[in-house]
Amino acid sequence: MSNRAPELFRFCVEAMDAGALIQRQSAQDKEFALQEWVQARLDEAGIAYVSPRRNTYPDFALVDEPEGYEVKGLATHTPKGTPGRLSTYDSNSAIPMGEHQGRTIYCVFGRYPQSTSNTYPLHDLVVCHADLLNPMRDYEHRNLNIPTFGAYGDLMIRDRKMYVVRTPYDIAEGTVDSRTLILPAGEAAPEGLVAVGRLERVEAEKIPVGYRFDLRTNQMTVIEEDNPTGGTRHTFTAYRVTGEEEPPVTLSRRRE
Repeated sequence: MSNRAPELFRFCVEAMDAGALIQRQSAQDKEFALQEWVQARLDEAGIAYVSPRRNTYPDFALVDEPEGYEVKGLATHTPKGTPGRLSTYDSNSAIPMGEHQGRTIYCVFGRYPQSTSNTYPLHDLVVCHADLLNPMRDYEHRNLNIPTFGAYGDLMIRDRKMYVVRTPYDIAEGTVDSRTLILPAGEAAPEGLVAVGRLERVEAEKIPVGYRFDLRTNQMTVIEEDNPTGGTRHTFTAYRVTGEEEPPVTLSRRRE
C-alpha cells in the first residue's frame, strides 16, 4: 500500500496555494512543463526517484518504494478561448495500468491555460491510482509491422497503436476546478485528508482481444471474448484537504 501518493498530493496542493507556477522552456514544450512542476514537488517532499527520460513509463519511478507516477497535462482552453481537452487523452506508448513491472502506478493529472506566456498556473489537480482508468494487468504493448505491402512488396505498414483514455475528470464528477486524490478503497485513509466521495467501477462482460483490418475496404472488425473478470467491482475513495469538501465526488454515468 502506498504512503507517498497522499504526500505528493499534499505538496502539490500546498504549491498551488503558494502560487508555484508552471514554467515551460518554450511554446513548443507541450509535454514536459507539468512534468517538471511535479518533479519539483517530489524534490520538496524528499521523495527519491529515477531521473525521467523521454519515452519512459512511468515518468517517475521511485527509488525507495515500488511505485511510479505518470504525469498528464491538459489545457483548459486555447489562447483564442476555445475549450481545451477534458474527457480523454492520447497514450502513445503504454496503456494505464495499476501495476507495471512490479510497481504500483499513480497518475497525476493537471489542467492549465494554454497560454502564449511561458509561465502559467496549474488550474486543478487529480492524483489517482491507475486502476481507476484501467485495472488490467496482463496486456503488453508492442508495435509490429507488415514489411511486404504494395505492388512491389517492399512497403511497410507500421501497426503503431495509440490508446485514447478517459481522464478522471470524465470518470468522476466533481473533479473539475478542484484538487482531488483518488485511492483504492482498501488503502488506509490518508492522514490530514477528508473523504469526499466513493466511486465504484464495474468491469465489462466482453473485451476486445484482437482486430482485423481489411485494406481493400478500410473496414475494421473487432474480435471480442468474454472477460474472465467481467462484473468485478473496483471501489475507490476520493479525498481532499480539509475545507475543500465541496463539491462531492461521484461516478459519472456518461459511459458506465
